[in-house]
Amino acid sequence: MNKIPLVCVLSVLAACSNNPSTRVEDREINARVRIPASQDSAGVQVYSLQNPAVKQLTAQARDAEREGDLGRASSYLERALGIQPRDPQLLQHMAEIKLQNGDYQQALSFAVRSYDIGPRVGEICSRNWRTISVAKEHLQDSHGADDAASRALQCMNIRPQGL
Repeated sequence: MNKIPLVCVLSVLAACSNNPSTRVEDREINARVRIPASQDSAGVQVYSLQNPAVKQLTAQARDAEREGDLGRASSYLERALGIQPRDPQLLQHMAEIKLQNGDYQQALSFAVRSYDIGPRVGEICSRNWRTISVAKEHLQDSHGADDAASRALQCMNIRPQGL
């Protein structure tokens, strides 16, 4: 039996299994999650205090993400979560990395965990619900996606007048 055709077939199958068109790219994360959440949240923000080692790992994860190395970004965030496992910012960042990798179920799980322990107002809350919306959309749950998108708007807080 000639092994060359089998190798060619396996190569073609491997290429087909990595369908990049179904993955959520970084620019989509920015356009659908990060930028709108930032714009919606002009008021008071609630962020957790972070250990200096966690801050460094988070910065390294952001750098790796900017370079397109989502595996390395995920690894840095996993290490940071080992130090601070209940940090809503870390959980949300991991959700966004999972979303970009096309792991929609994990993205959903991390975003829900972040929301469950995080603030109910502000940018993190909005990013949680926007991530949930995008993940549910890709998981073919259009009703859940629409509901999550509307809940993201409830996170908006407005600075009191006079301040």
